Amino acid sequence: ITHGLGERSGRPRRRGSFQNVNQLHLQVLHGESQRRVLVGQRAAARLQDRHALGQEMRIINRVLKRNRVILLAVLSEGKKPTKVGKEYLLLEGFNFRYMTHQGVGSDGQPYQICYDVGLVSLKDREYQILYEKDVAL
Repeated sequence: ITHGLGERSGRPRRRGSFQNVNQLHLQVLHGESQRRVLVGQRAAARLQDRHALGQEMRIINRVLKRNRVILLAVLSEGKKPTKVGKEYLLLEGFNFRYMTHQGVGSDGQPYQICYDVGLVSLKDREYQILYEKDVAL
């Protein structure tokens, strides 16, 4: 019979930081076949946790890429900093909650960057879209 305890120290062995796995190793095992089942359950719980994290990352990356494509479409018309209204960006599907980084330029203007394209908030619900290298740091 195995109780999930270390052989020498009497303390439980660490089995990972996954919530589902911590509950699994407390079961009493009877024989090799049950040990195989328990190992399979533990692996399945780890895989499920990793899959959930990967799914969240895919959703976030999809939104960030869409934001970048929208900003590049506006910039491609003039290849230089361009002013655009907030309503236009929202109609195109831009999500203001997802950016890769943000900061304040040397001129005191806050800016937000989505990969290599950024936007600076102006007055009257307008934004200036520019490349990251053009932001006054």
